[in-house]
Amino acid sequence: MTRRELREHIFRILFTRDFDSNDAGEQADLYLNDVDGLTQEEADYIRSKTVRIWQMIPELDEMIGAESVGWTVERMGTVDRTLLRLALYEMKYEDDVPAGVAINEAVELAKKYGTDSSYSFVNGILAKLAKEE
Repeated sequence: MTRRELREHIFRILFTRDFDSNDAGEQADLYLNDVDGLTQEEADYIRSKTVRIWQMIPELDEMIGAESVGWTVERMGTVDRTLLRLALYEMKYEDDVPAGVAINEAVELAKKYGTDSSYSFVNGILAKLAKEE
């Protein structure tokens, strides 16, 4: 499975947080039970990364909120907010994911799952956050 596909699975699990804030590991396990074709290594990666991001959401939201002029994190669409969290986590805490890749992947997922303006909104916030690094 490609990193893009793994990232998309992580996005889908993180998306559920706004609707059911149970334990991240529990949410990941429920989701992963329905995914066919995953190796144990891929499932472990998805679960582990999801849990790490889930635990850091307050910190990530604070950083996002500081750069989103005119928008509180709570007012953002769930897709946009989730993609910002995922990409920001990758930019700040994963040395093997360049900021440009994290931004591009978030923009592509925003085009797939968001509204017509999601990709430009996500791109703009992440570009501001990337400049801070």
